[in-house]
Amino acid sequence: MSAAGSRTQKPQAAPSAADLLAWYDRQRRSLPWRAEPGETADPYRVWLSEVMLQQTTVAAVRPYFERFLTRFPDVSALARAGEDEVMSAWAGLGYYSRARNLHACARLVAEAGAFPDTAEGLRRLPGIGAYTSGAIAAIAFGRQEAAVDGNVERVMTRVAAIETPLPNSRPEIRVLTQSLVPADRPGDFAQAVMDLGATICTPRKPACALCPWMPPCRARALGLQETFPRKVRKEKGTLRRGSAFVAFRAGDGAILLRTRPPGGLLGAMAEPPTSEWEIDYDPARALLDAPLDARWKRQPGLVRHGFTHFPLELTVFTARLALATPAPAGMRFVPPDALADEPLPGLMLKVIAHARDPKPEPPKRGRPGRESLPAPTPLFEEVEERPEPPAFRPVPKPAPRPATAPVADGEEAEPERPPAKAPRRRAASKPRAKR
Repeated sequence: MSAAGSRTQKPQAAPSAADLLAWYDRQRRSLPWRAEPGETADPYRVWLSEVMLQQTTVAAVRPYFERFLTRFPDVSALARAGEDEVMSAWAGLGYYSRARNLHACARLVAEAGAFPDTAEGLRRLPGIGAYTSGAIAAIAFGRQEAAVDGNVERVMTRVAAIETPLPNSRPEIRVLTQSLVPADRPGDFAQAVMDLGATICTPRKPACALCPWMPPCRARALGLQETFPRKVRKEKGTLRRGSAFVAFRAGDGAILLRTRPPGGLLGAMAEPPTSEWEIDYDPARALLDAPLDARWKRQPGLVRHGFTHFPLELTVFTARLALATPAPAGMRFVPPDALADEPLPGLMLKVIAHARDPKPEPPKRGRPGRESLPAPTPLFEEVEERPEPPAFRPVPKPAPRPATAPVADGEEAEPERPPAKAPRRRAASKPRAKR
C-alpha cells in the first residue's frame, strides 16, 4: 500500500483500557511509592509522591522521597514536625510553596484522622488540585477518576490527534481520559497511562512499534505523532538582576544566613542576605544593600538561575568578619557542618558555592566587535616609493686564507699548493650502431 493510502486508513474508534492494562502488567515500573501487585496502596505515600512529582521528574524525586519517608514515616509524624524541619527536608526540590502546603495538609489530615477518599473531598485540602485529587482517589481508594498530568496529556492528544493547543485543550483531554477509565482497576489504569507516556510515548522519537495503543492512534496514522501536543509558544520572562552577600566568620567559617518572608517566591527558605531582584538593578550600587558594614569584595562571574516566569542573575560579594562580630537582627551565623540542616534552595546553594570558588565569566563568542576589525583599505591606495635596485651584481666577499703552521728552525717550509681539482667525468659514449 502506498504512503498516501496508509495515511487515509481509518483507525479504531477508541483505545482499549484492557490492552493498556495487559501491557502495564508486563512493563510496569517499580517505584518506591507504588504498591506491588496484590498490595493495598498507602494513601500517605501516594499523596506525598504526587505532590513531589508536580513539575519534577521521577529520577529527581526518588532520593528525596526515600529520605523524606525515613524522616516522616506517616502523616502524623509530618504534622508534628516544625516548618523549618519540613522546609529543610524539601530543600533542593524547588517550588517551595508545595512544601508549605504539604505541611498544612498533613496537619488537617492528622486532625481529621484520615485522608478523604473522594476526589471532591481531597480537593478541599491545601495544595491538592484536579490532577492530584484524581490520582490519589484512583490509586489509593479505587475511585473511577481521571488523573491527567503532562505524560497523560501527550498520550491523549496523540491518540485523538487533538489540534487545539495547550492549555486550551485540557478540558477536552480530561473528558477523553475520563471516558477511558475502567470501573475495574482505575488506579492501575492511571499509573499505566503515566508509564506509557514516560517510557513509550515520549516527547521525541516515541517507540510507537512497542505501544499497545498504536492501532487506534490517530497521530500515528497521520505520521505526525511527534508534533503533538500542540502548544502555544511561551514568551520568556524579563531578566532580573540582584546581589548576594556571603559573609564568612573567622575562626569557624560560619556563614551569615537569614530566613525569607513566608509568602512569595522561596518563602520561608534560608538564604545569604540578598538585594531586591529588579530589571534595572545596578551592581555598582550594591553595597547600599549590604547587611552590615564590612570590606565586601565583588567576586568575578555571575550566578544564573531560571524561575518559571523569569531568569535571574546575581552578583556575589564576600566578606571576612571577626569572630566576635554579632549577627544583625533577624540573621544568624551557621557553621559549615550545620548547613545541611538549613532549608537552602538550589539557588542559594549555588551562591554559596560561587562565593567559595568563584568562576569568572567565559569569554563571549560571536561576531567580532568594531575594534577587532581591520582598518578599511582606501579605494586608491598611494604607492610607496622604493629605491631602484643597483645595476651591478654584488660580489661575495672571499673567504680568508687559512693560517700556515709555524716552521721550526732548520726546517724548510713546503711551498703552498693550489687545491687539487676534481677529475672531470667523461660522458659515456653512445654505442655505435652496427652496420
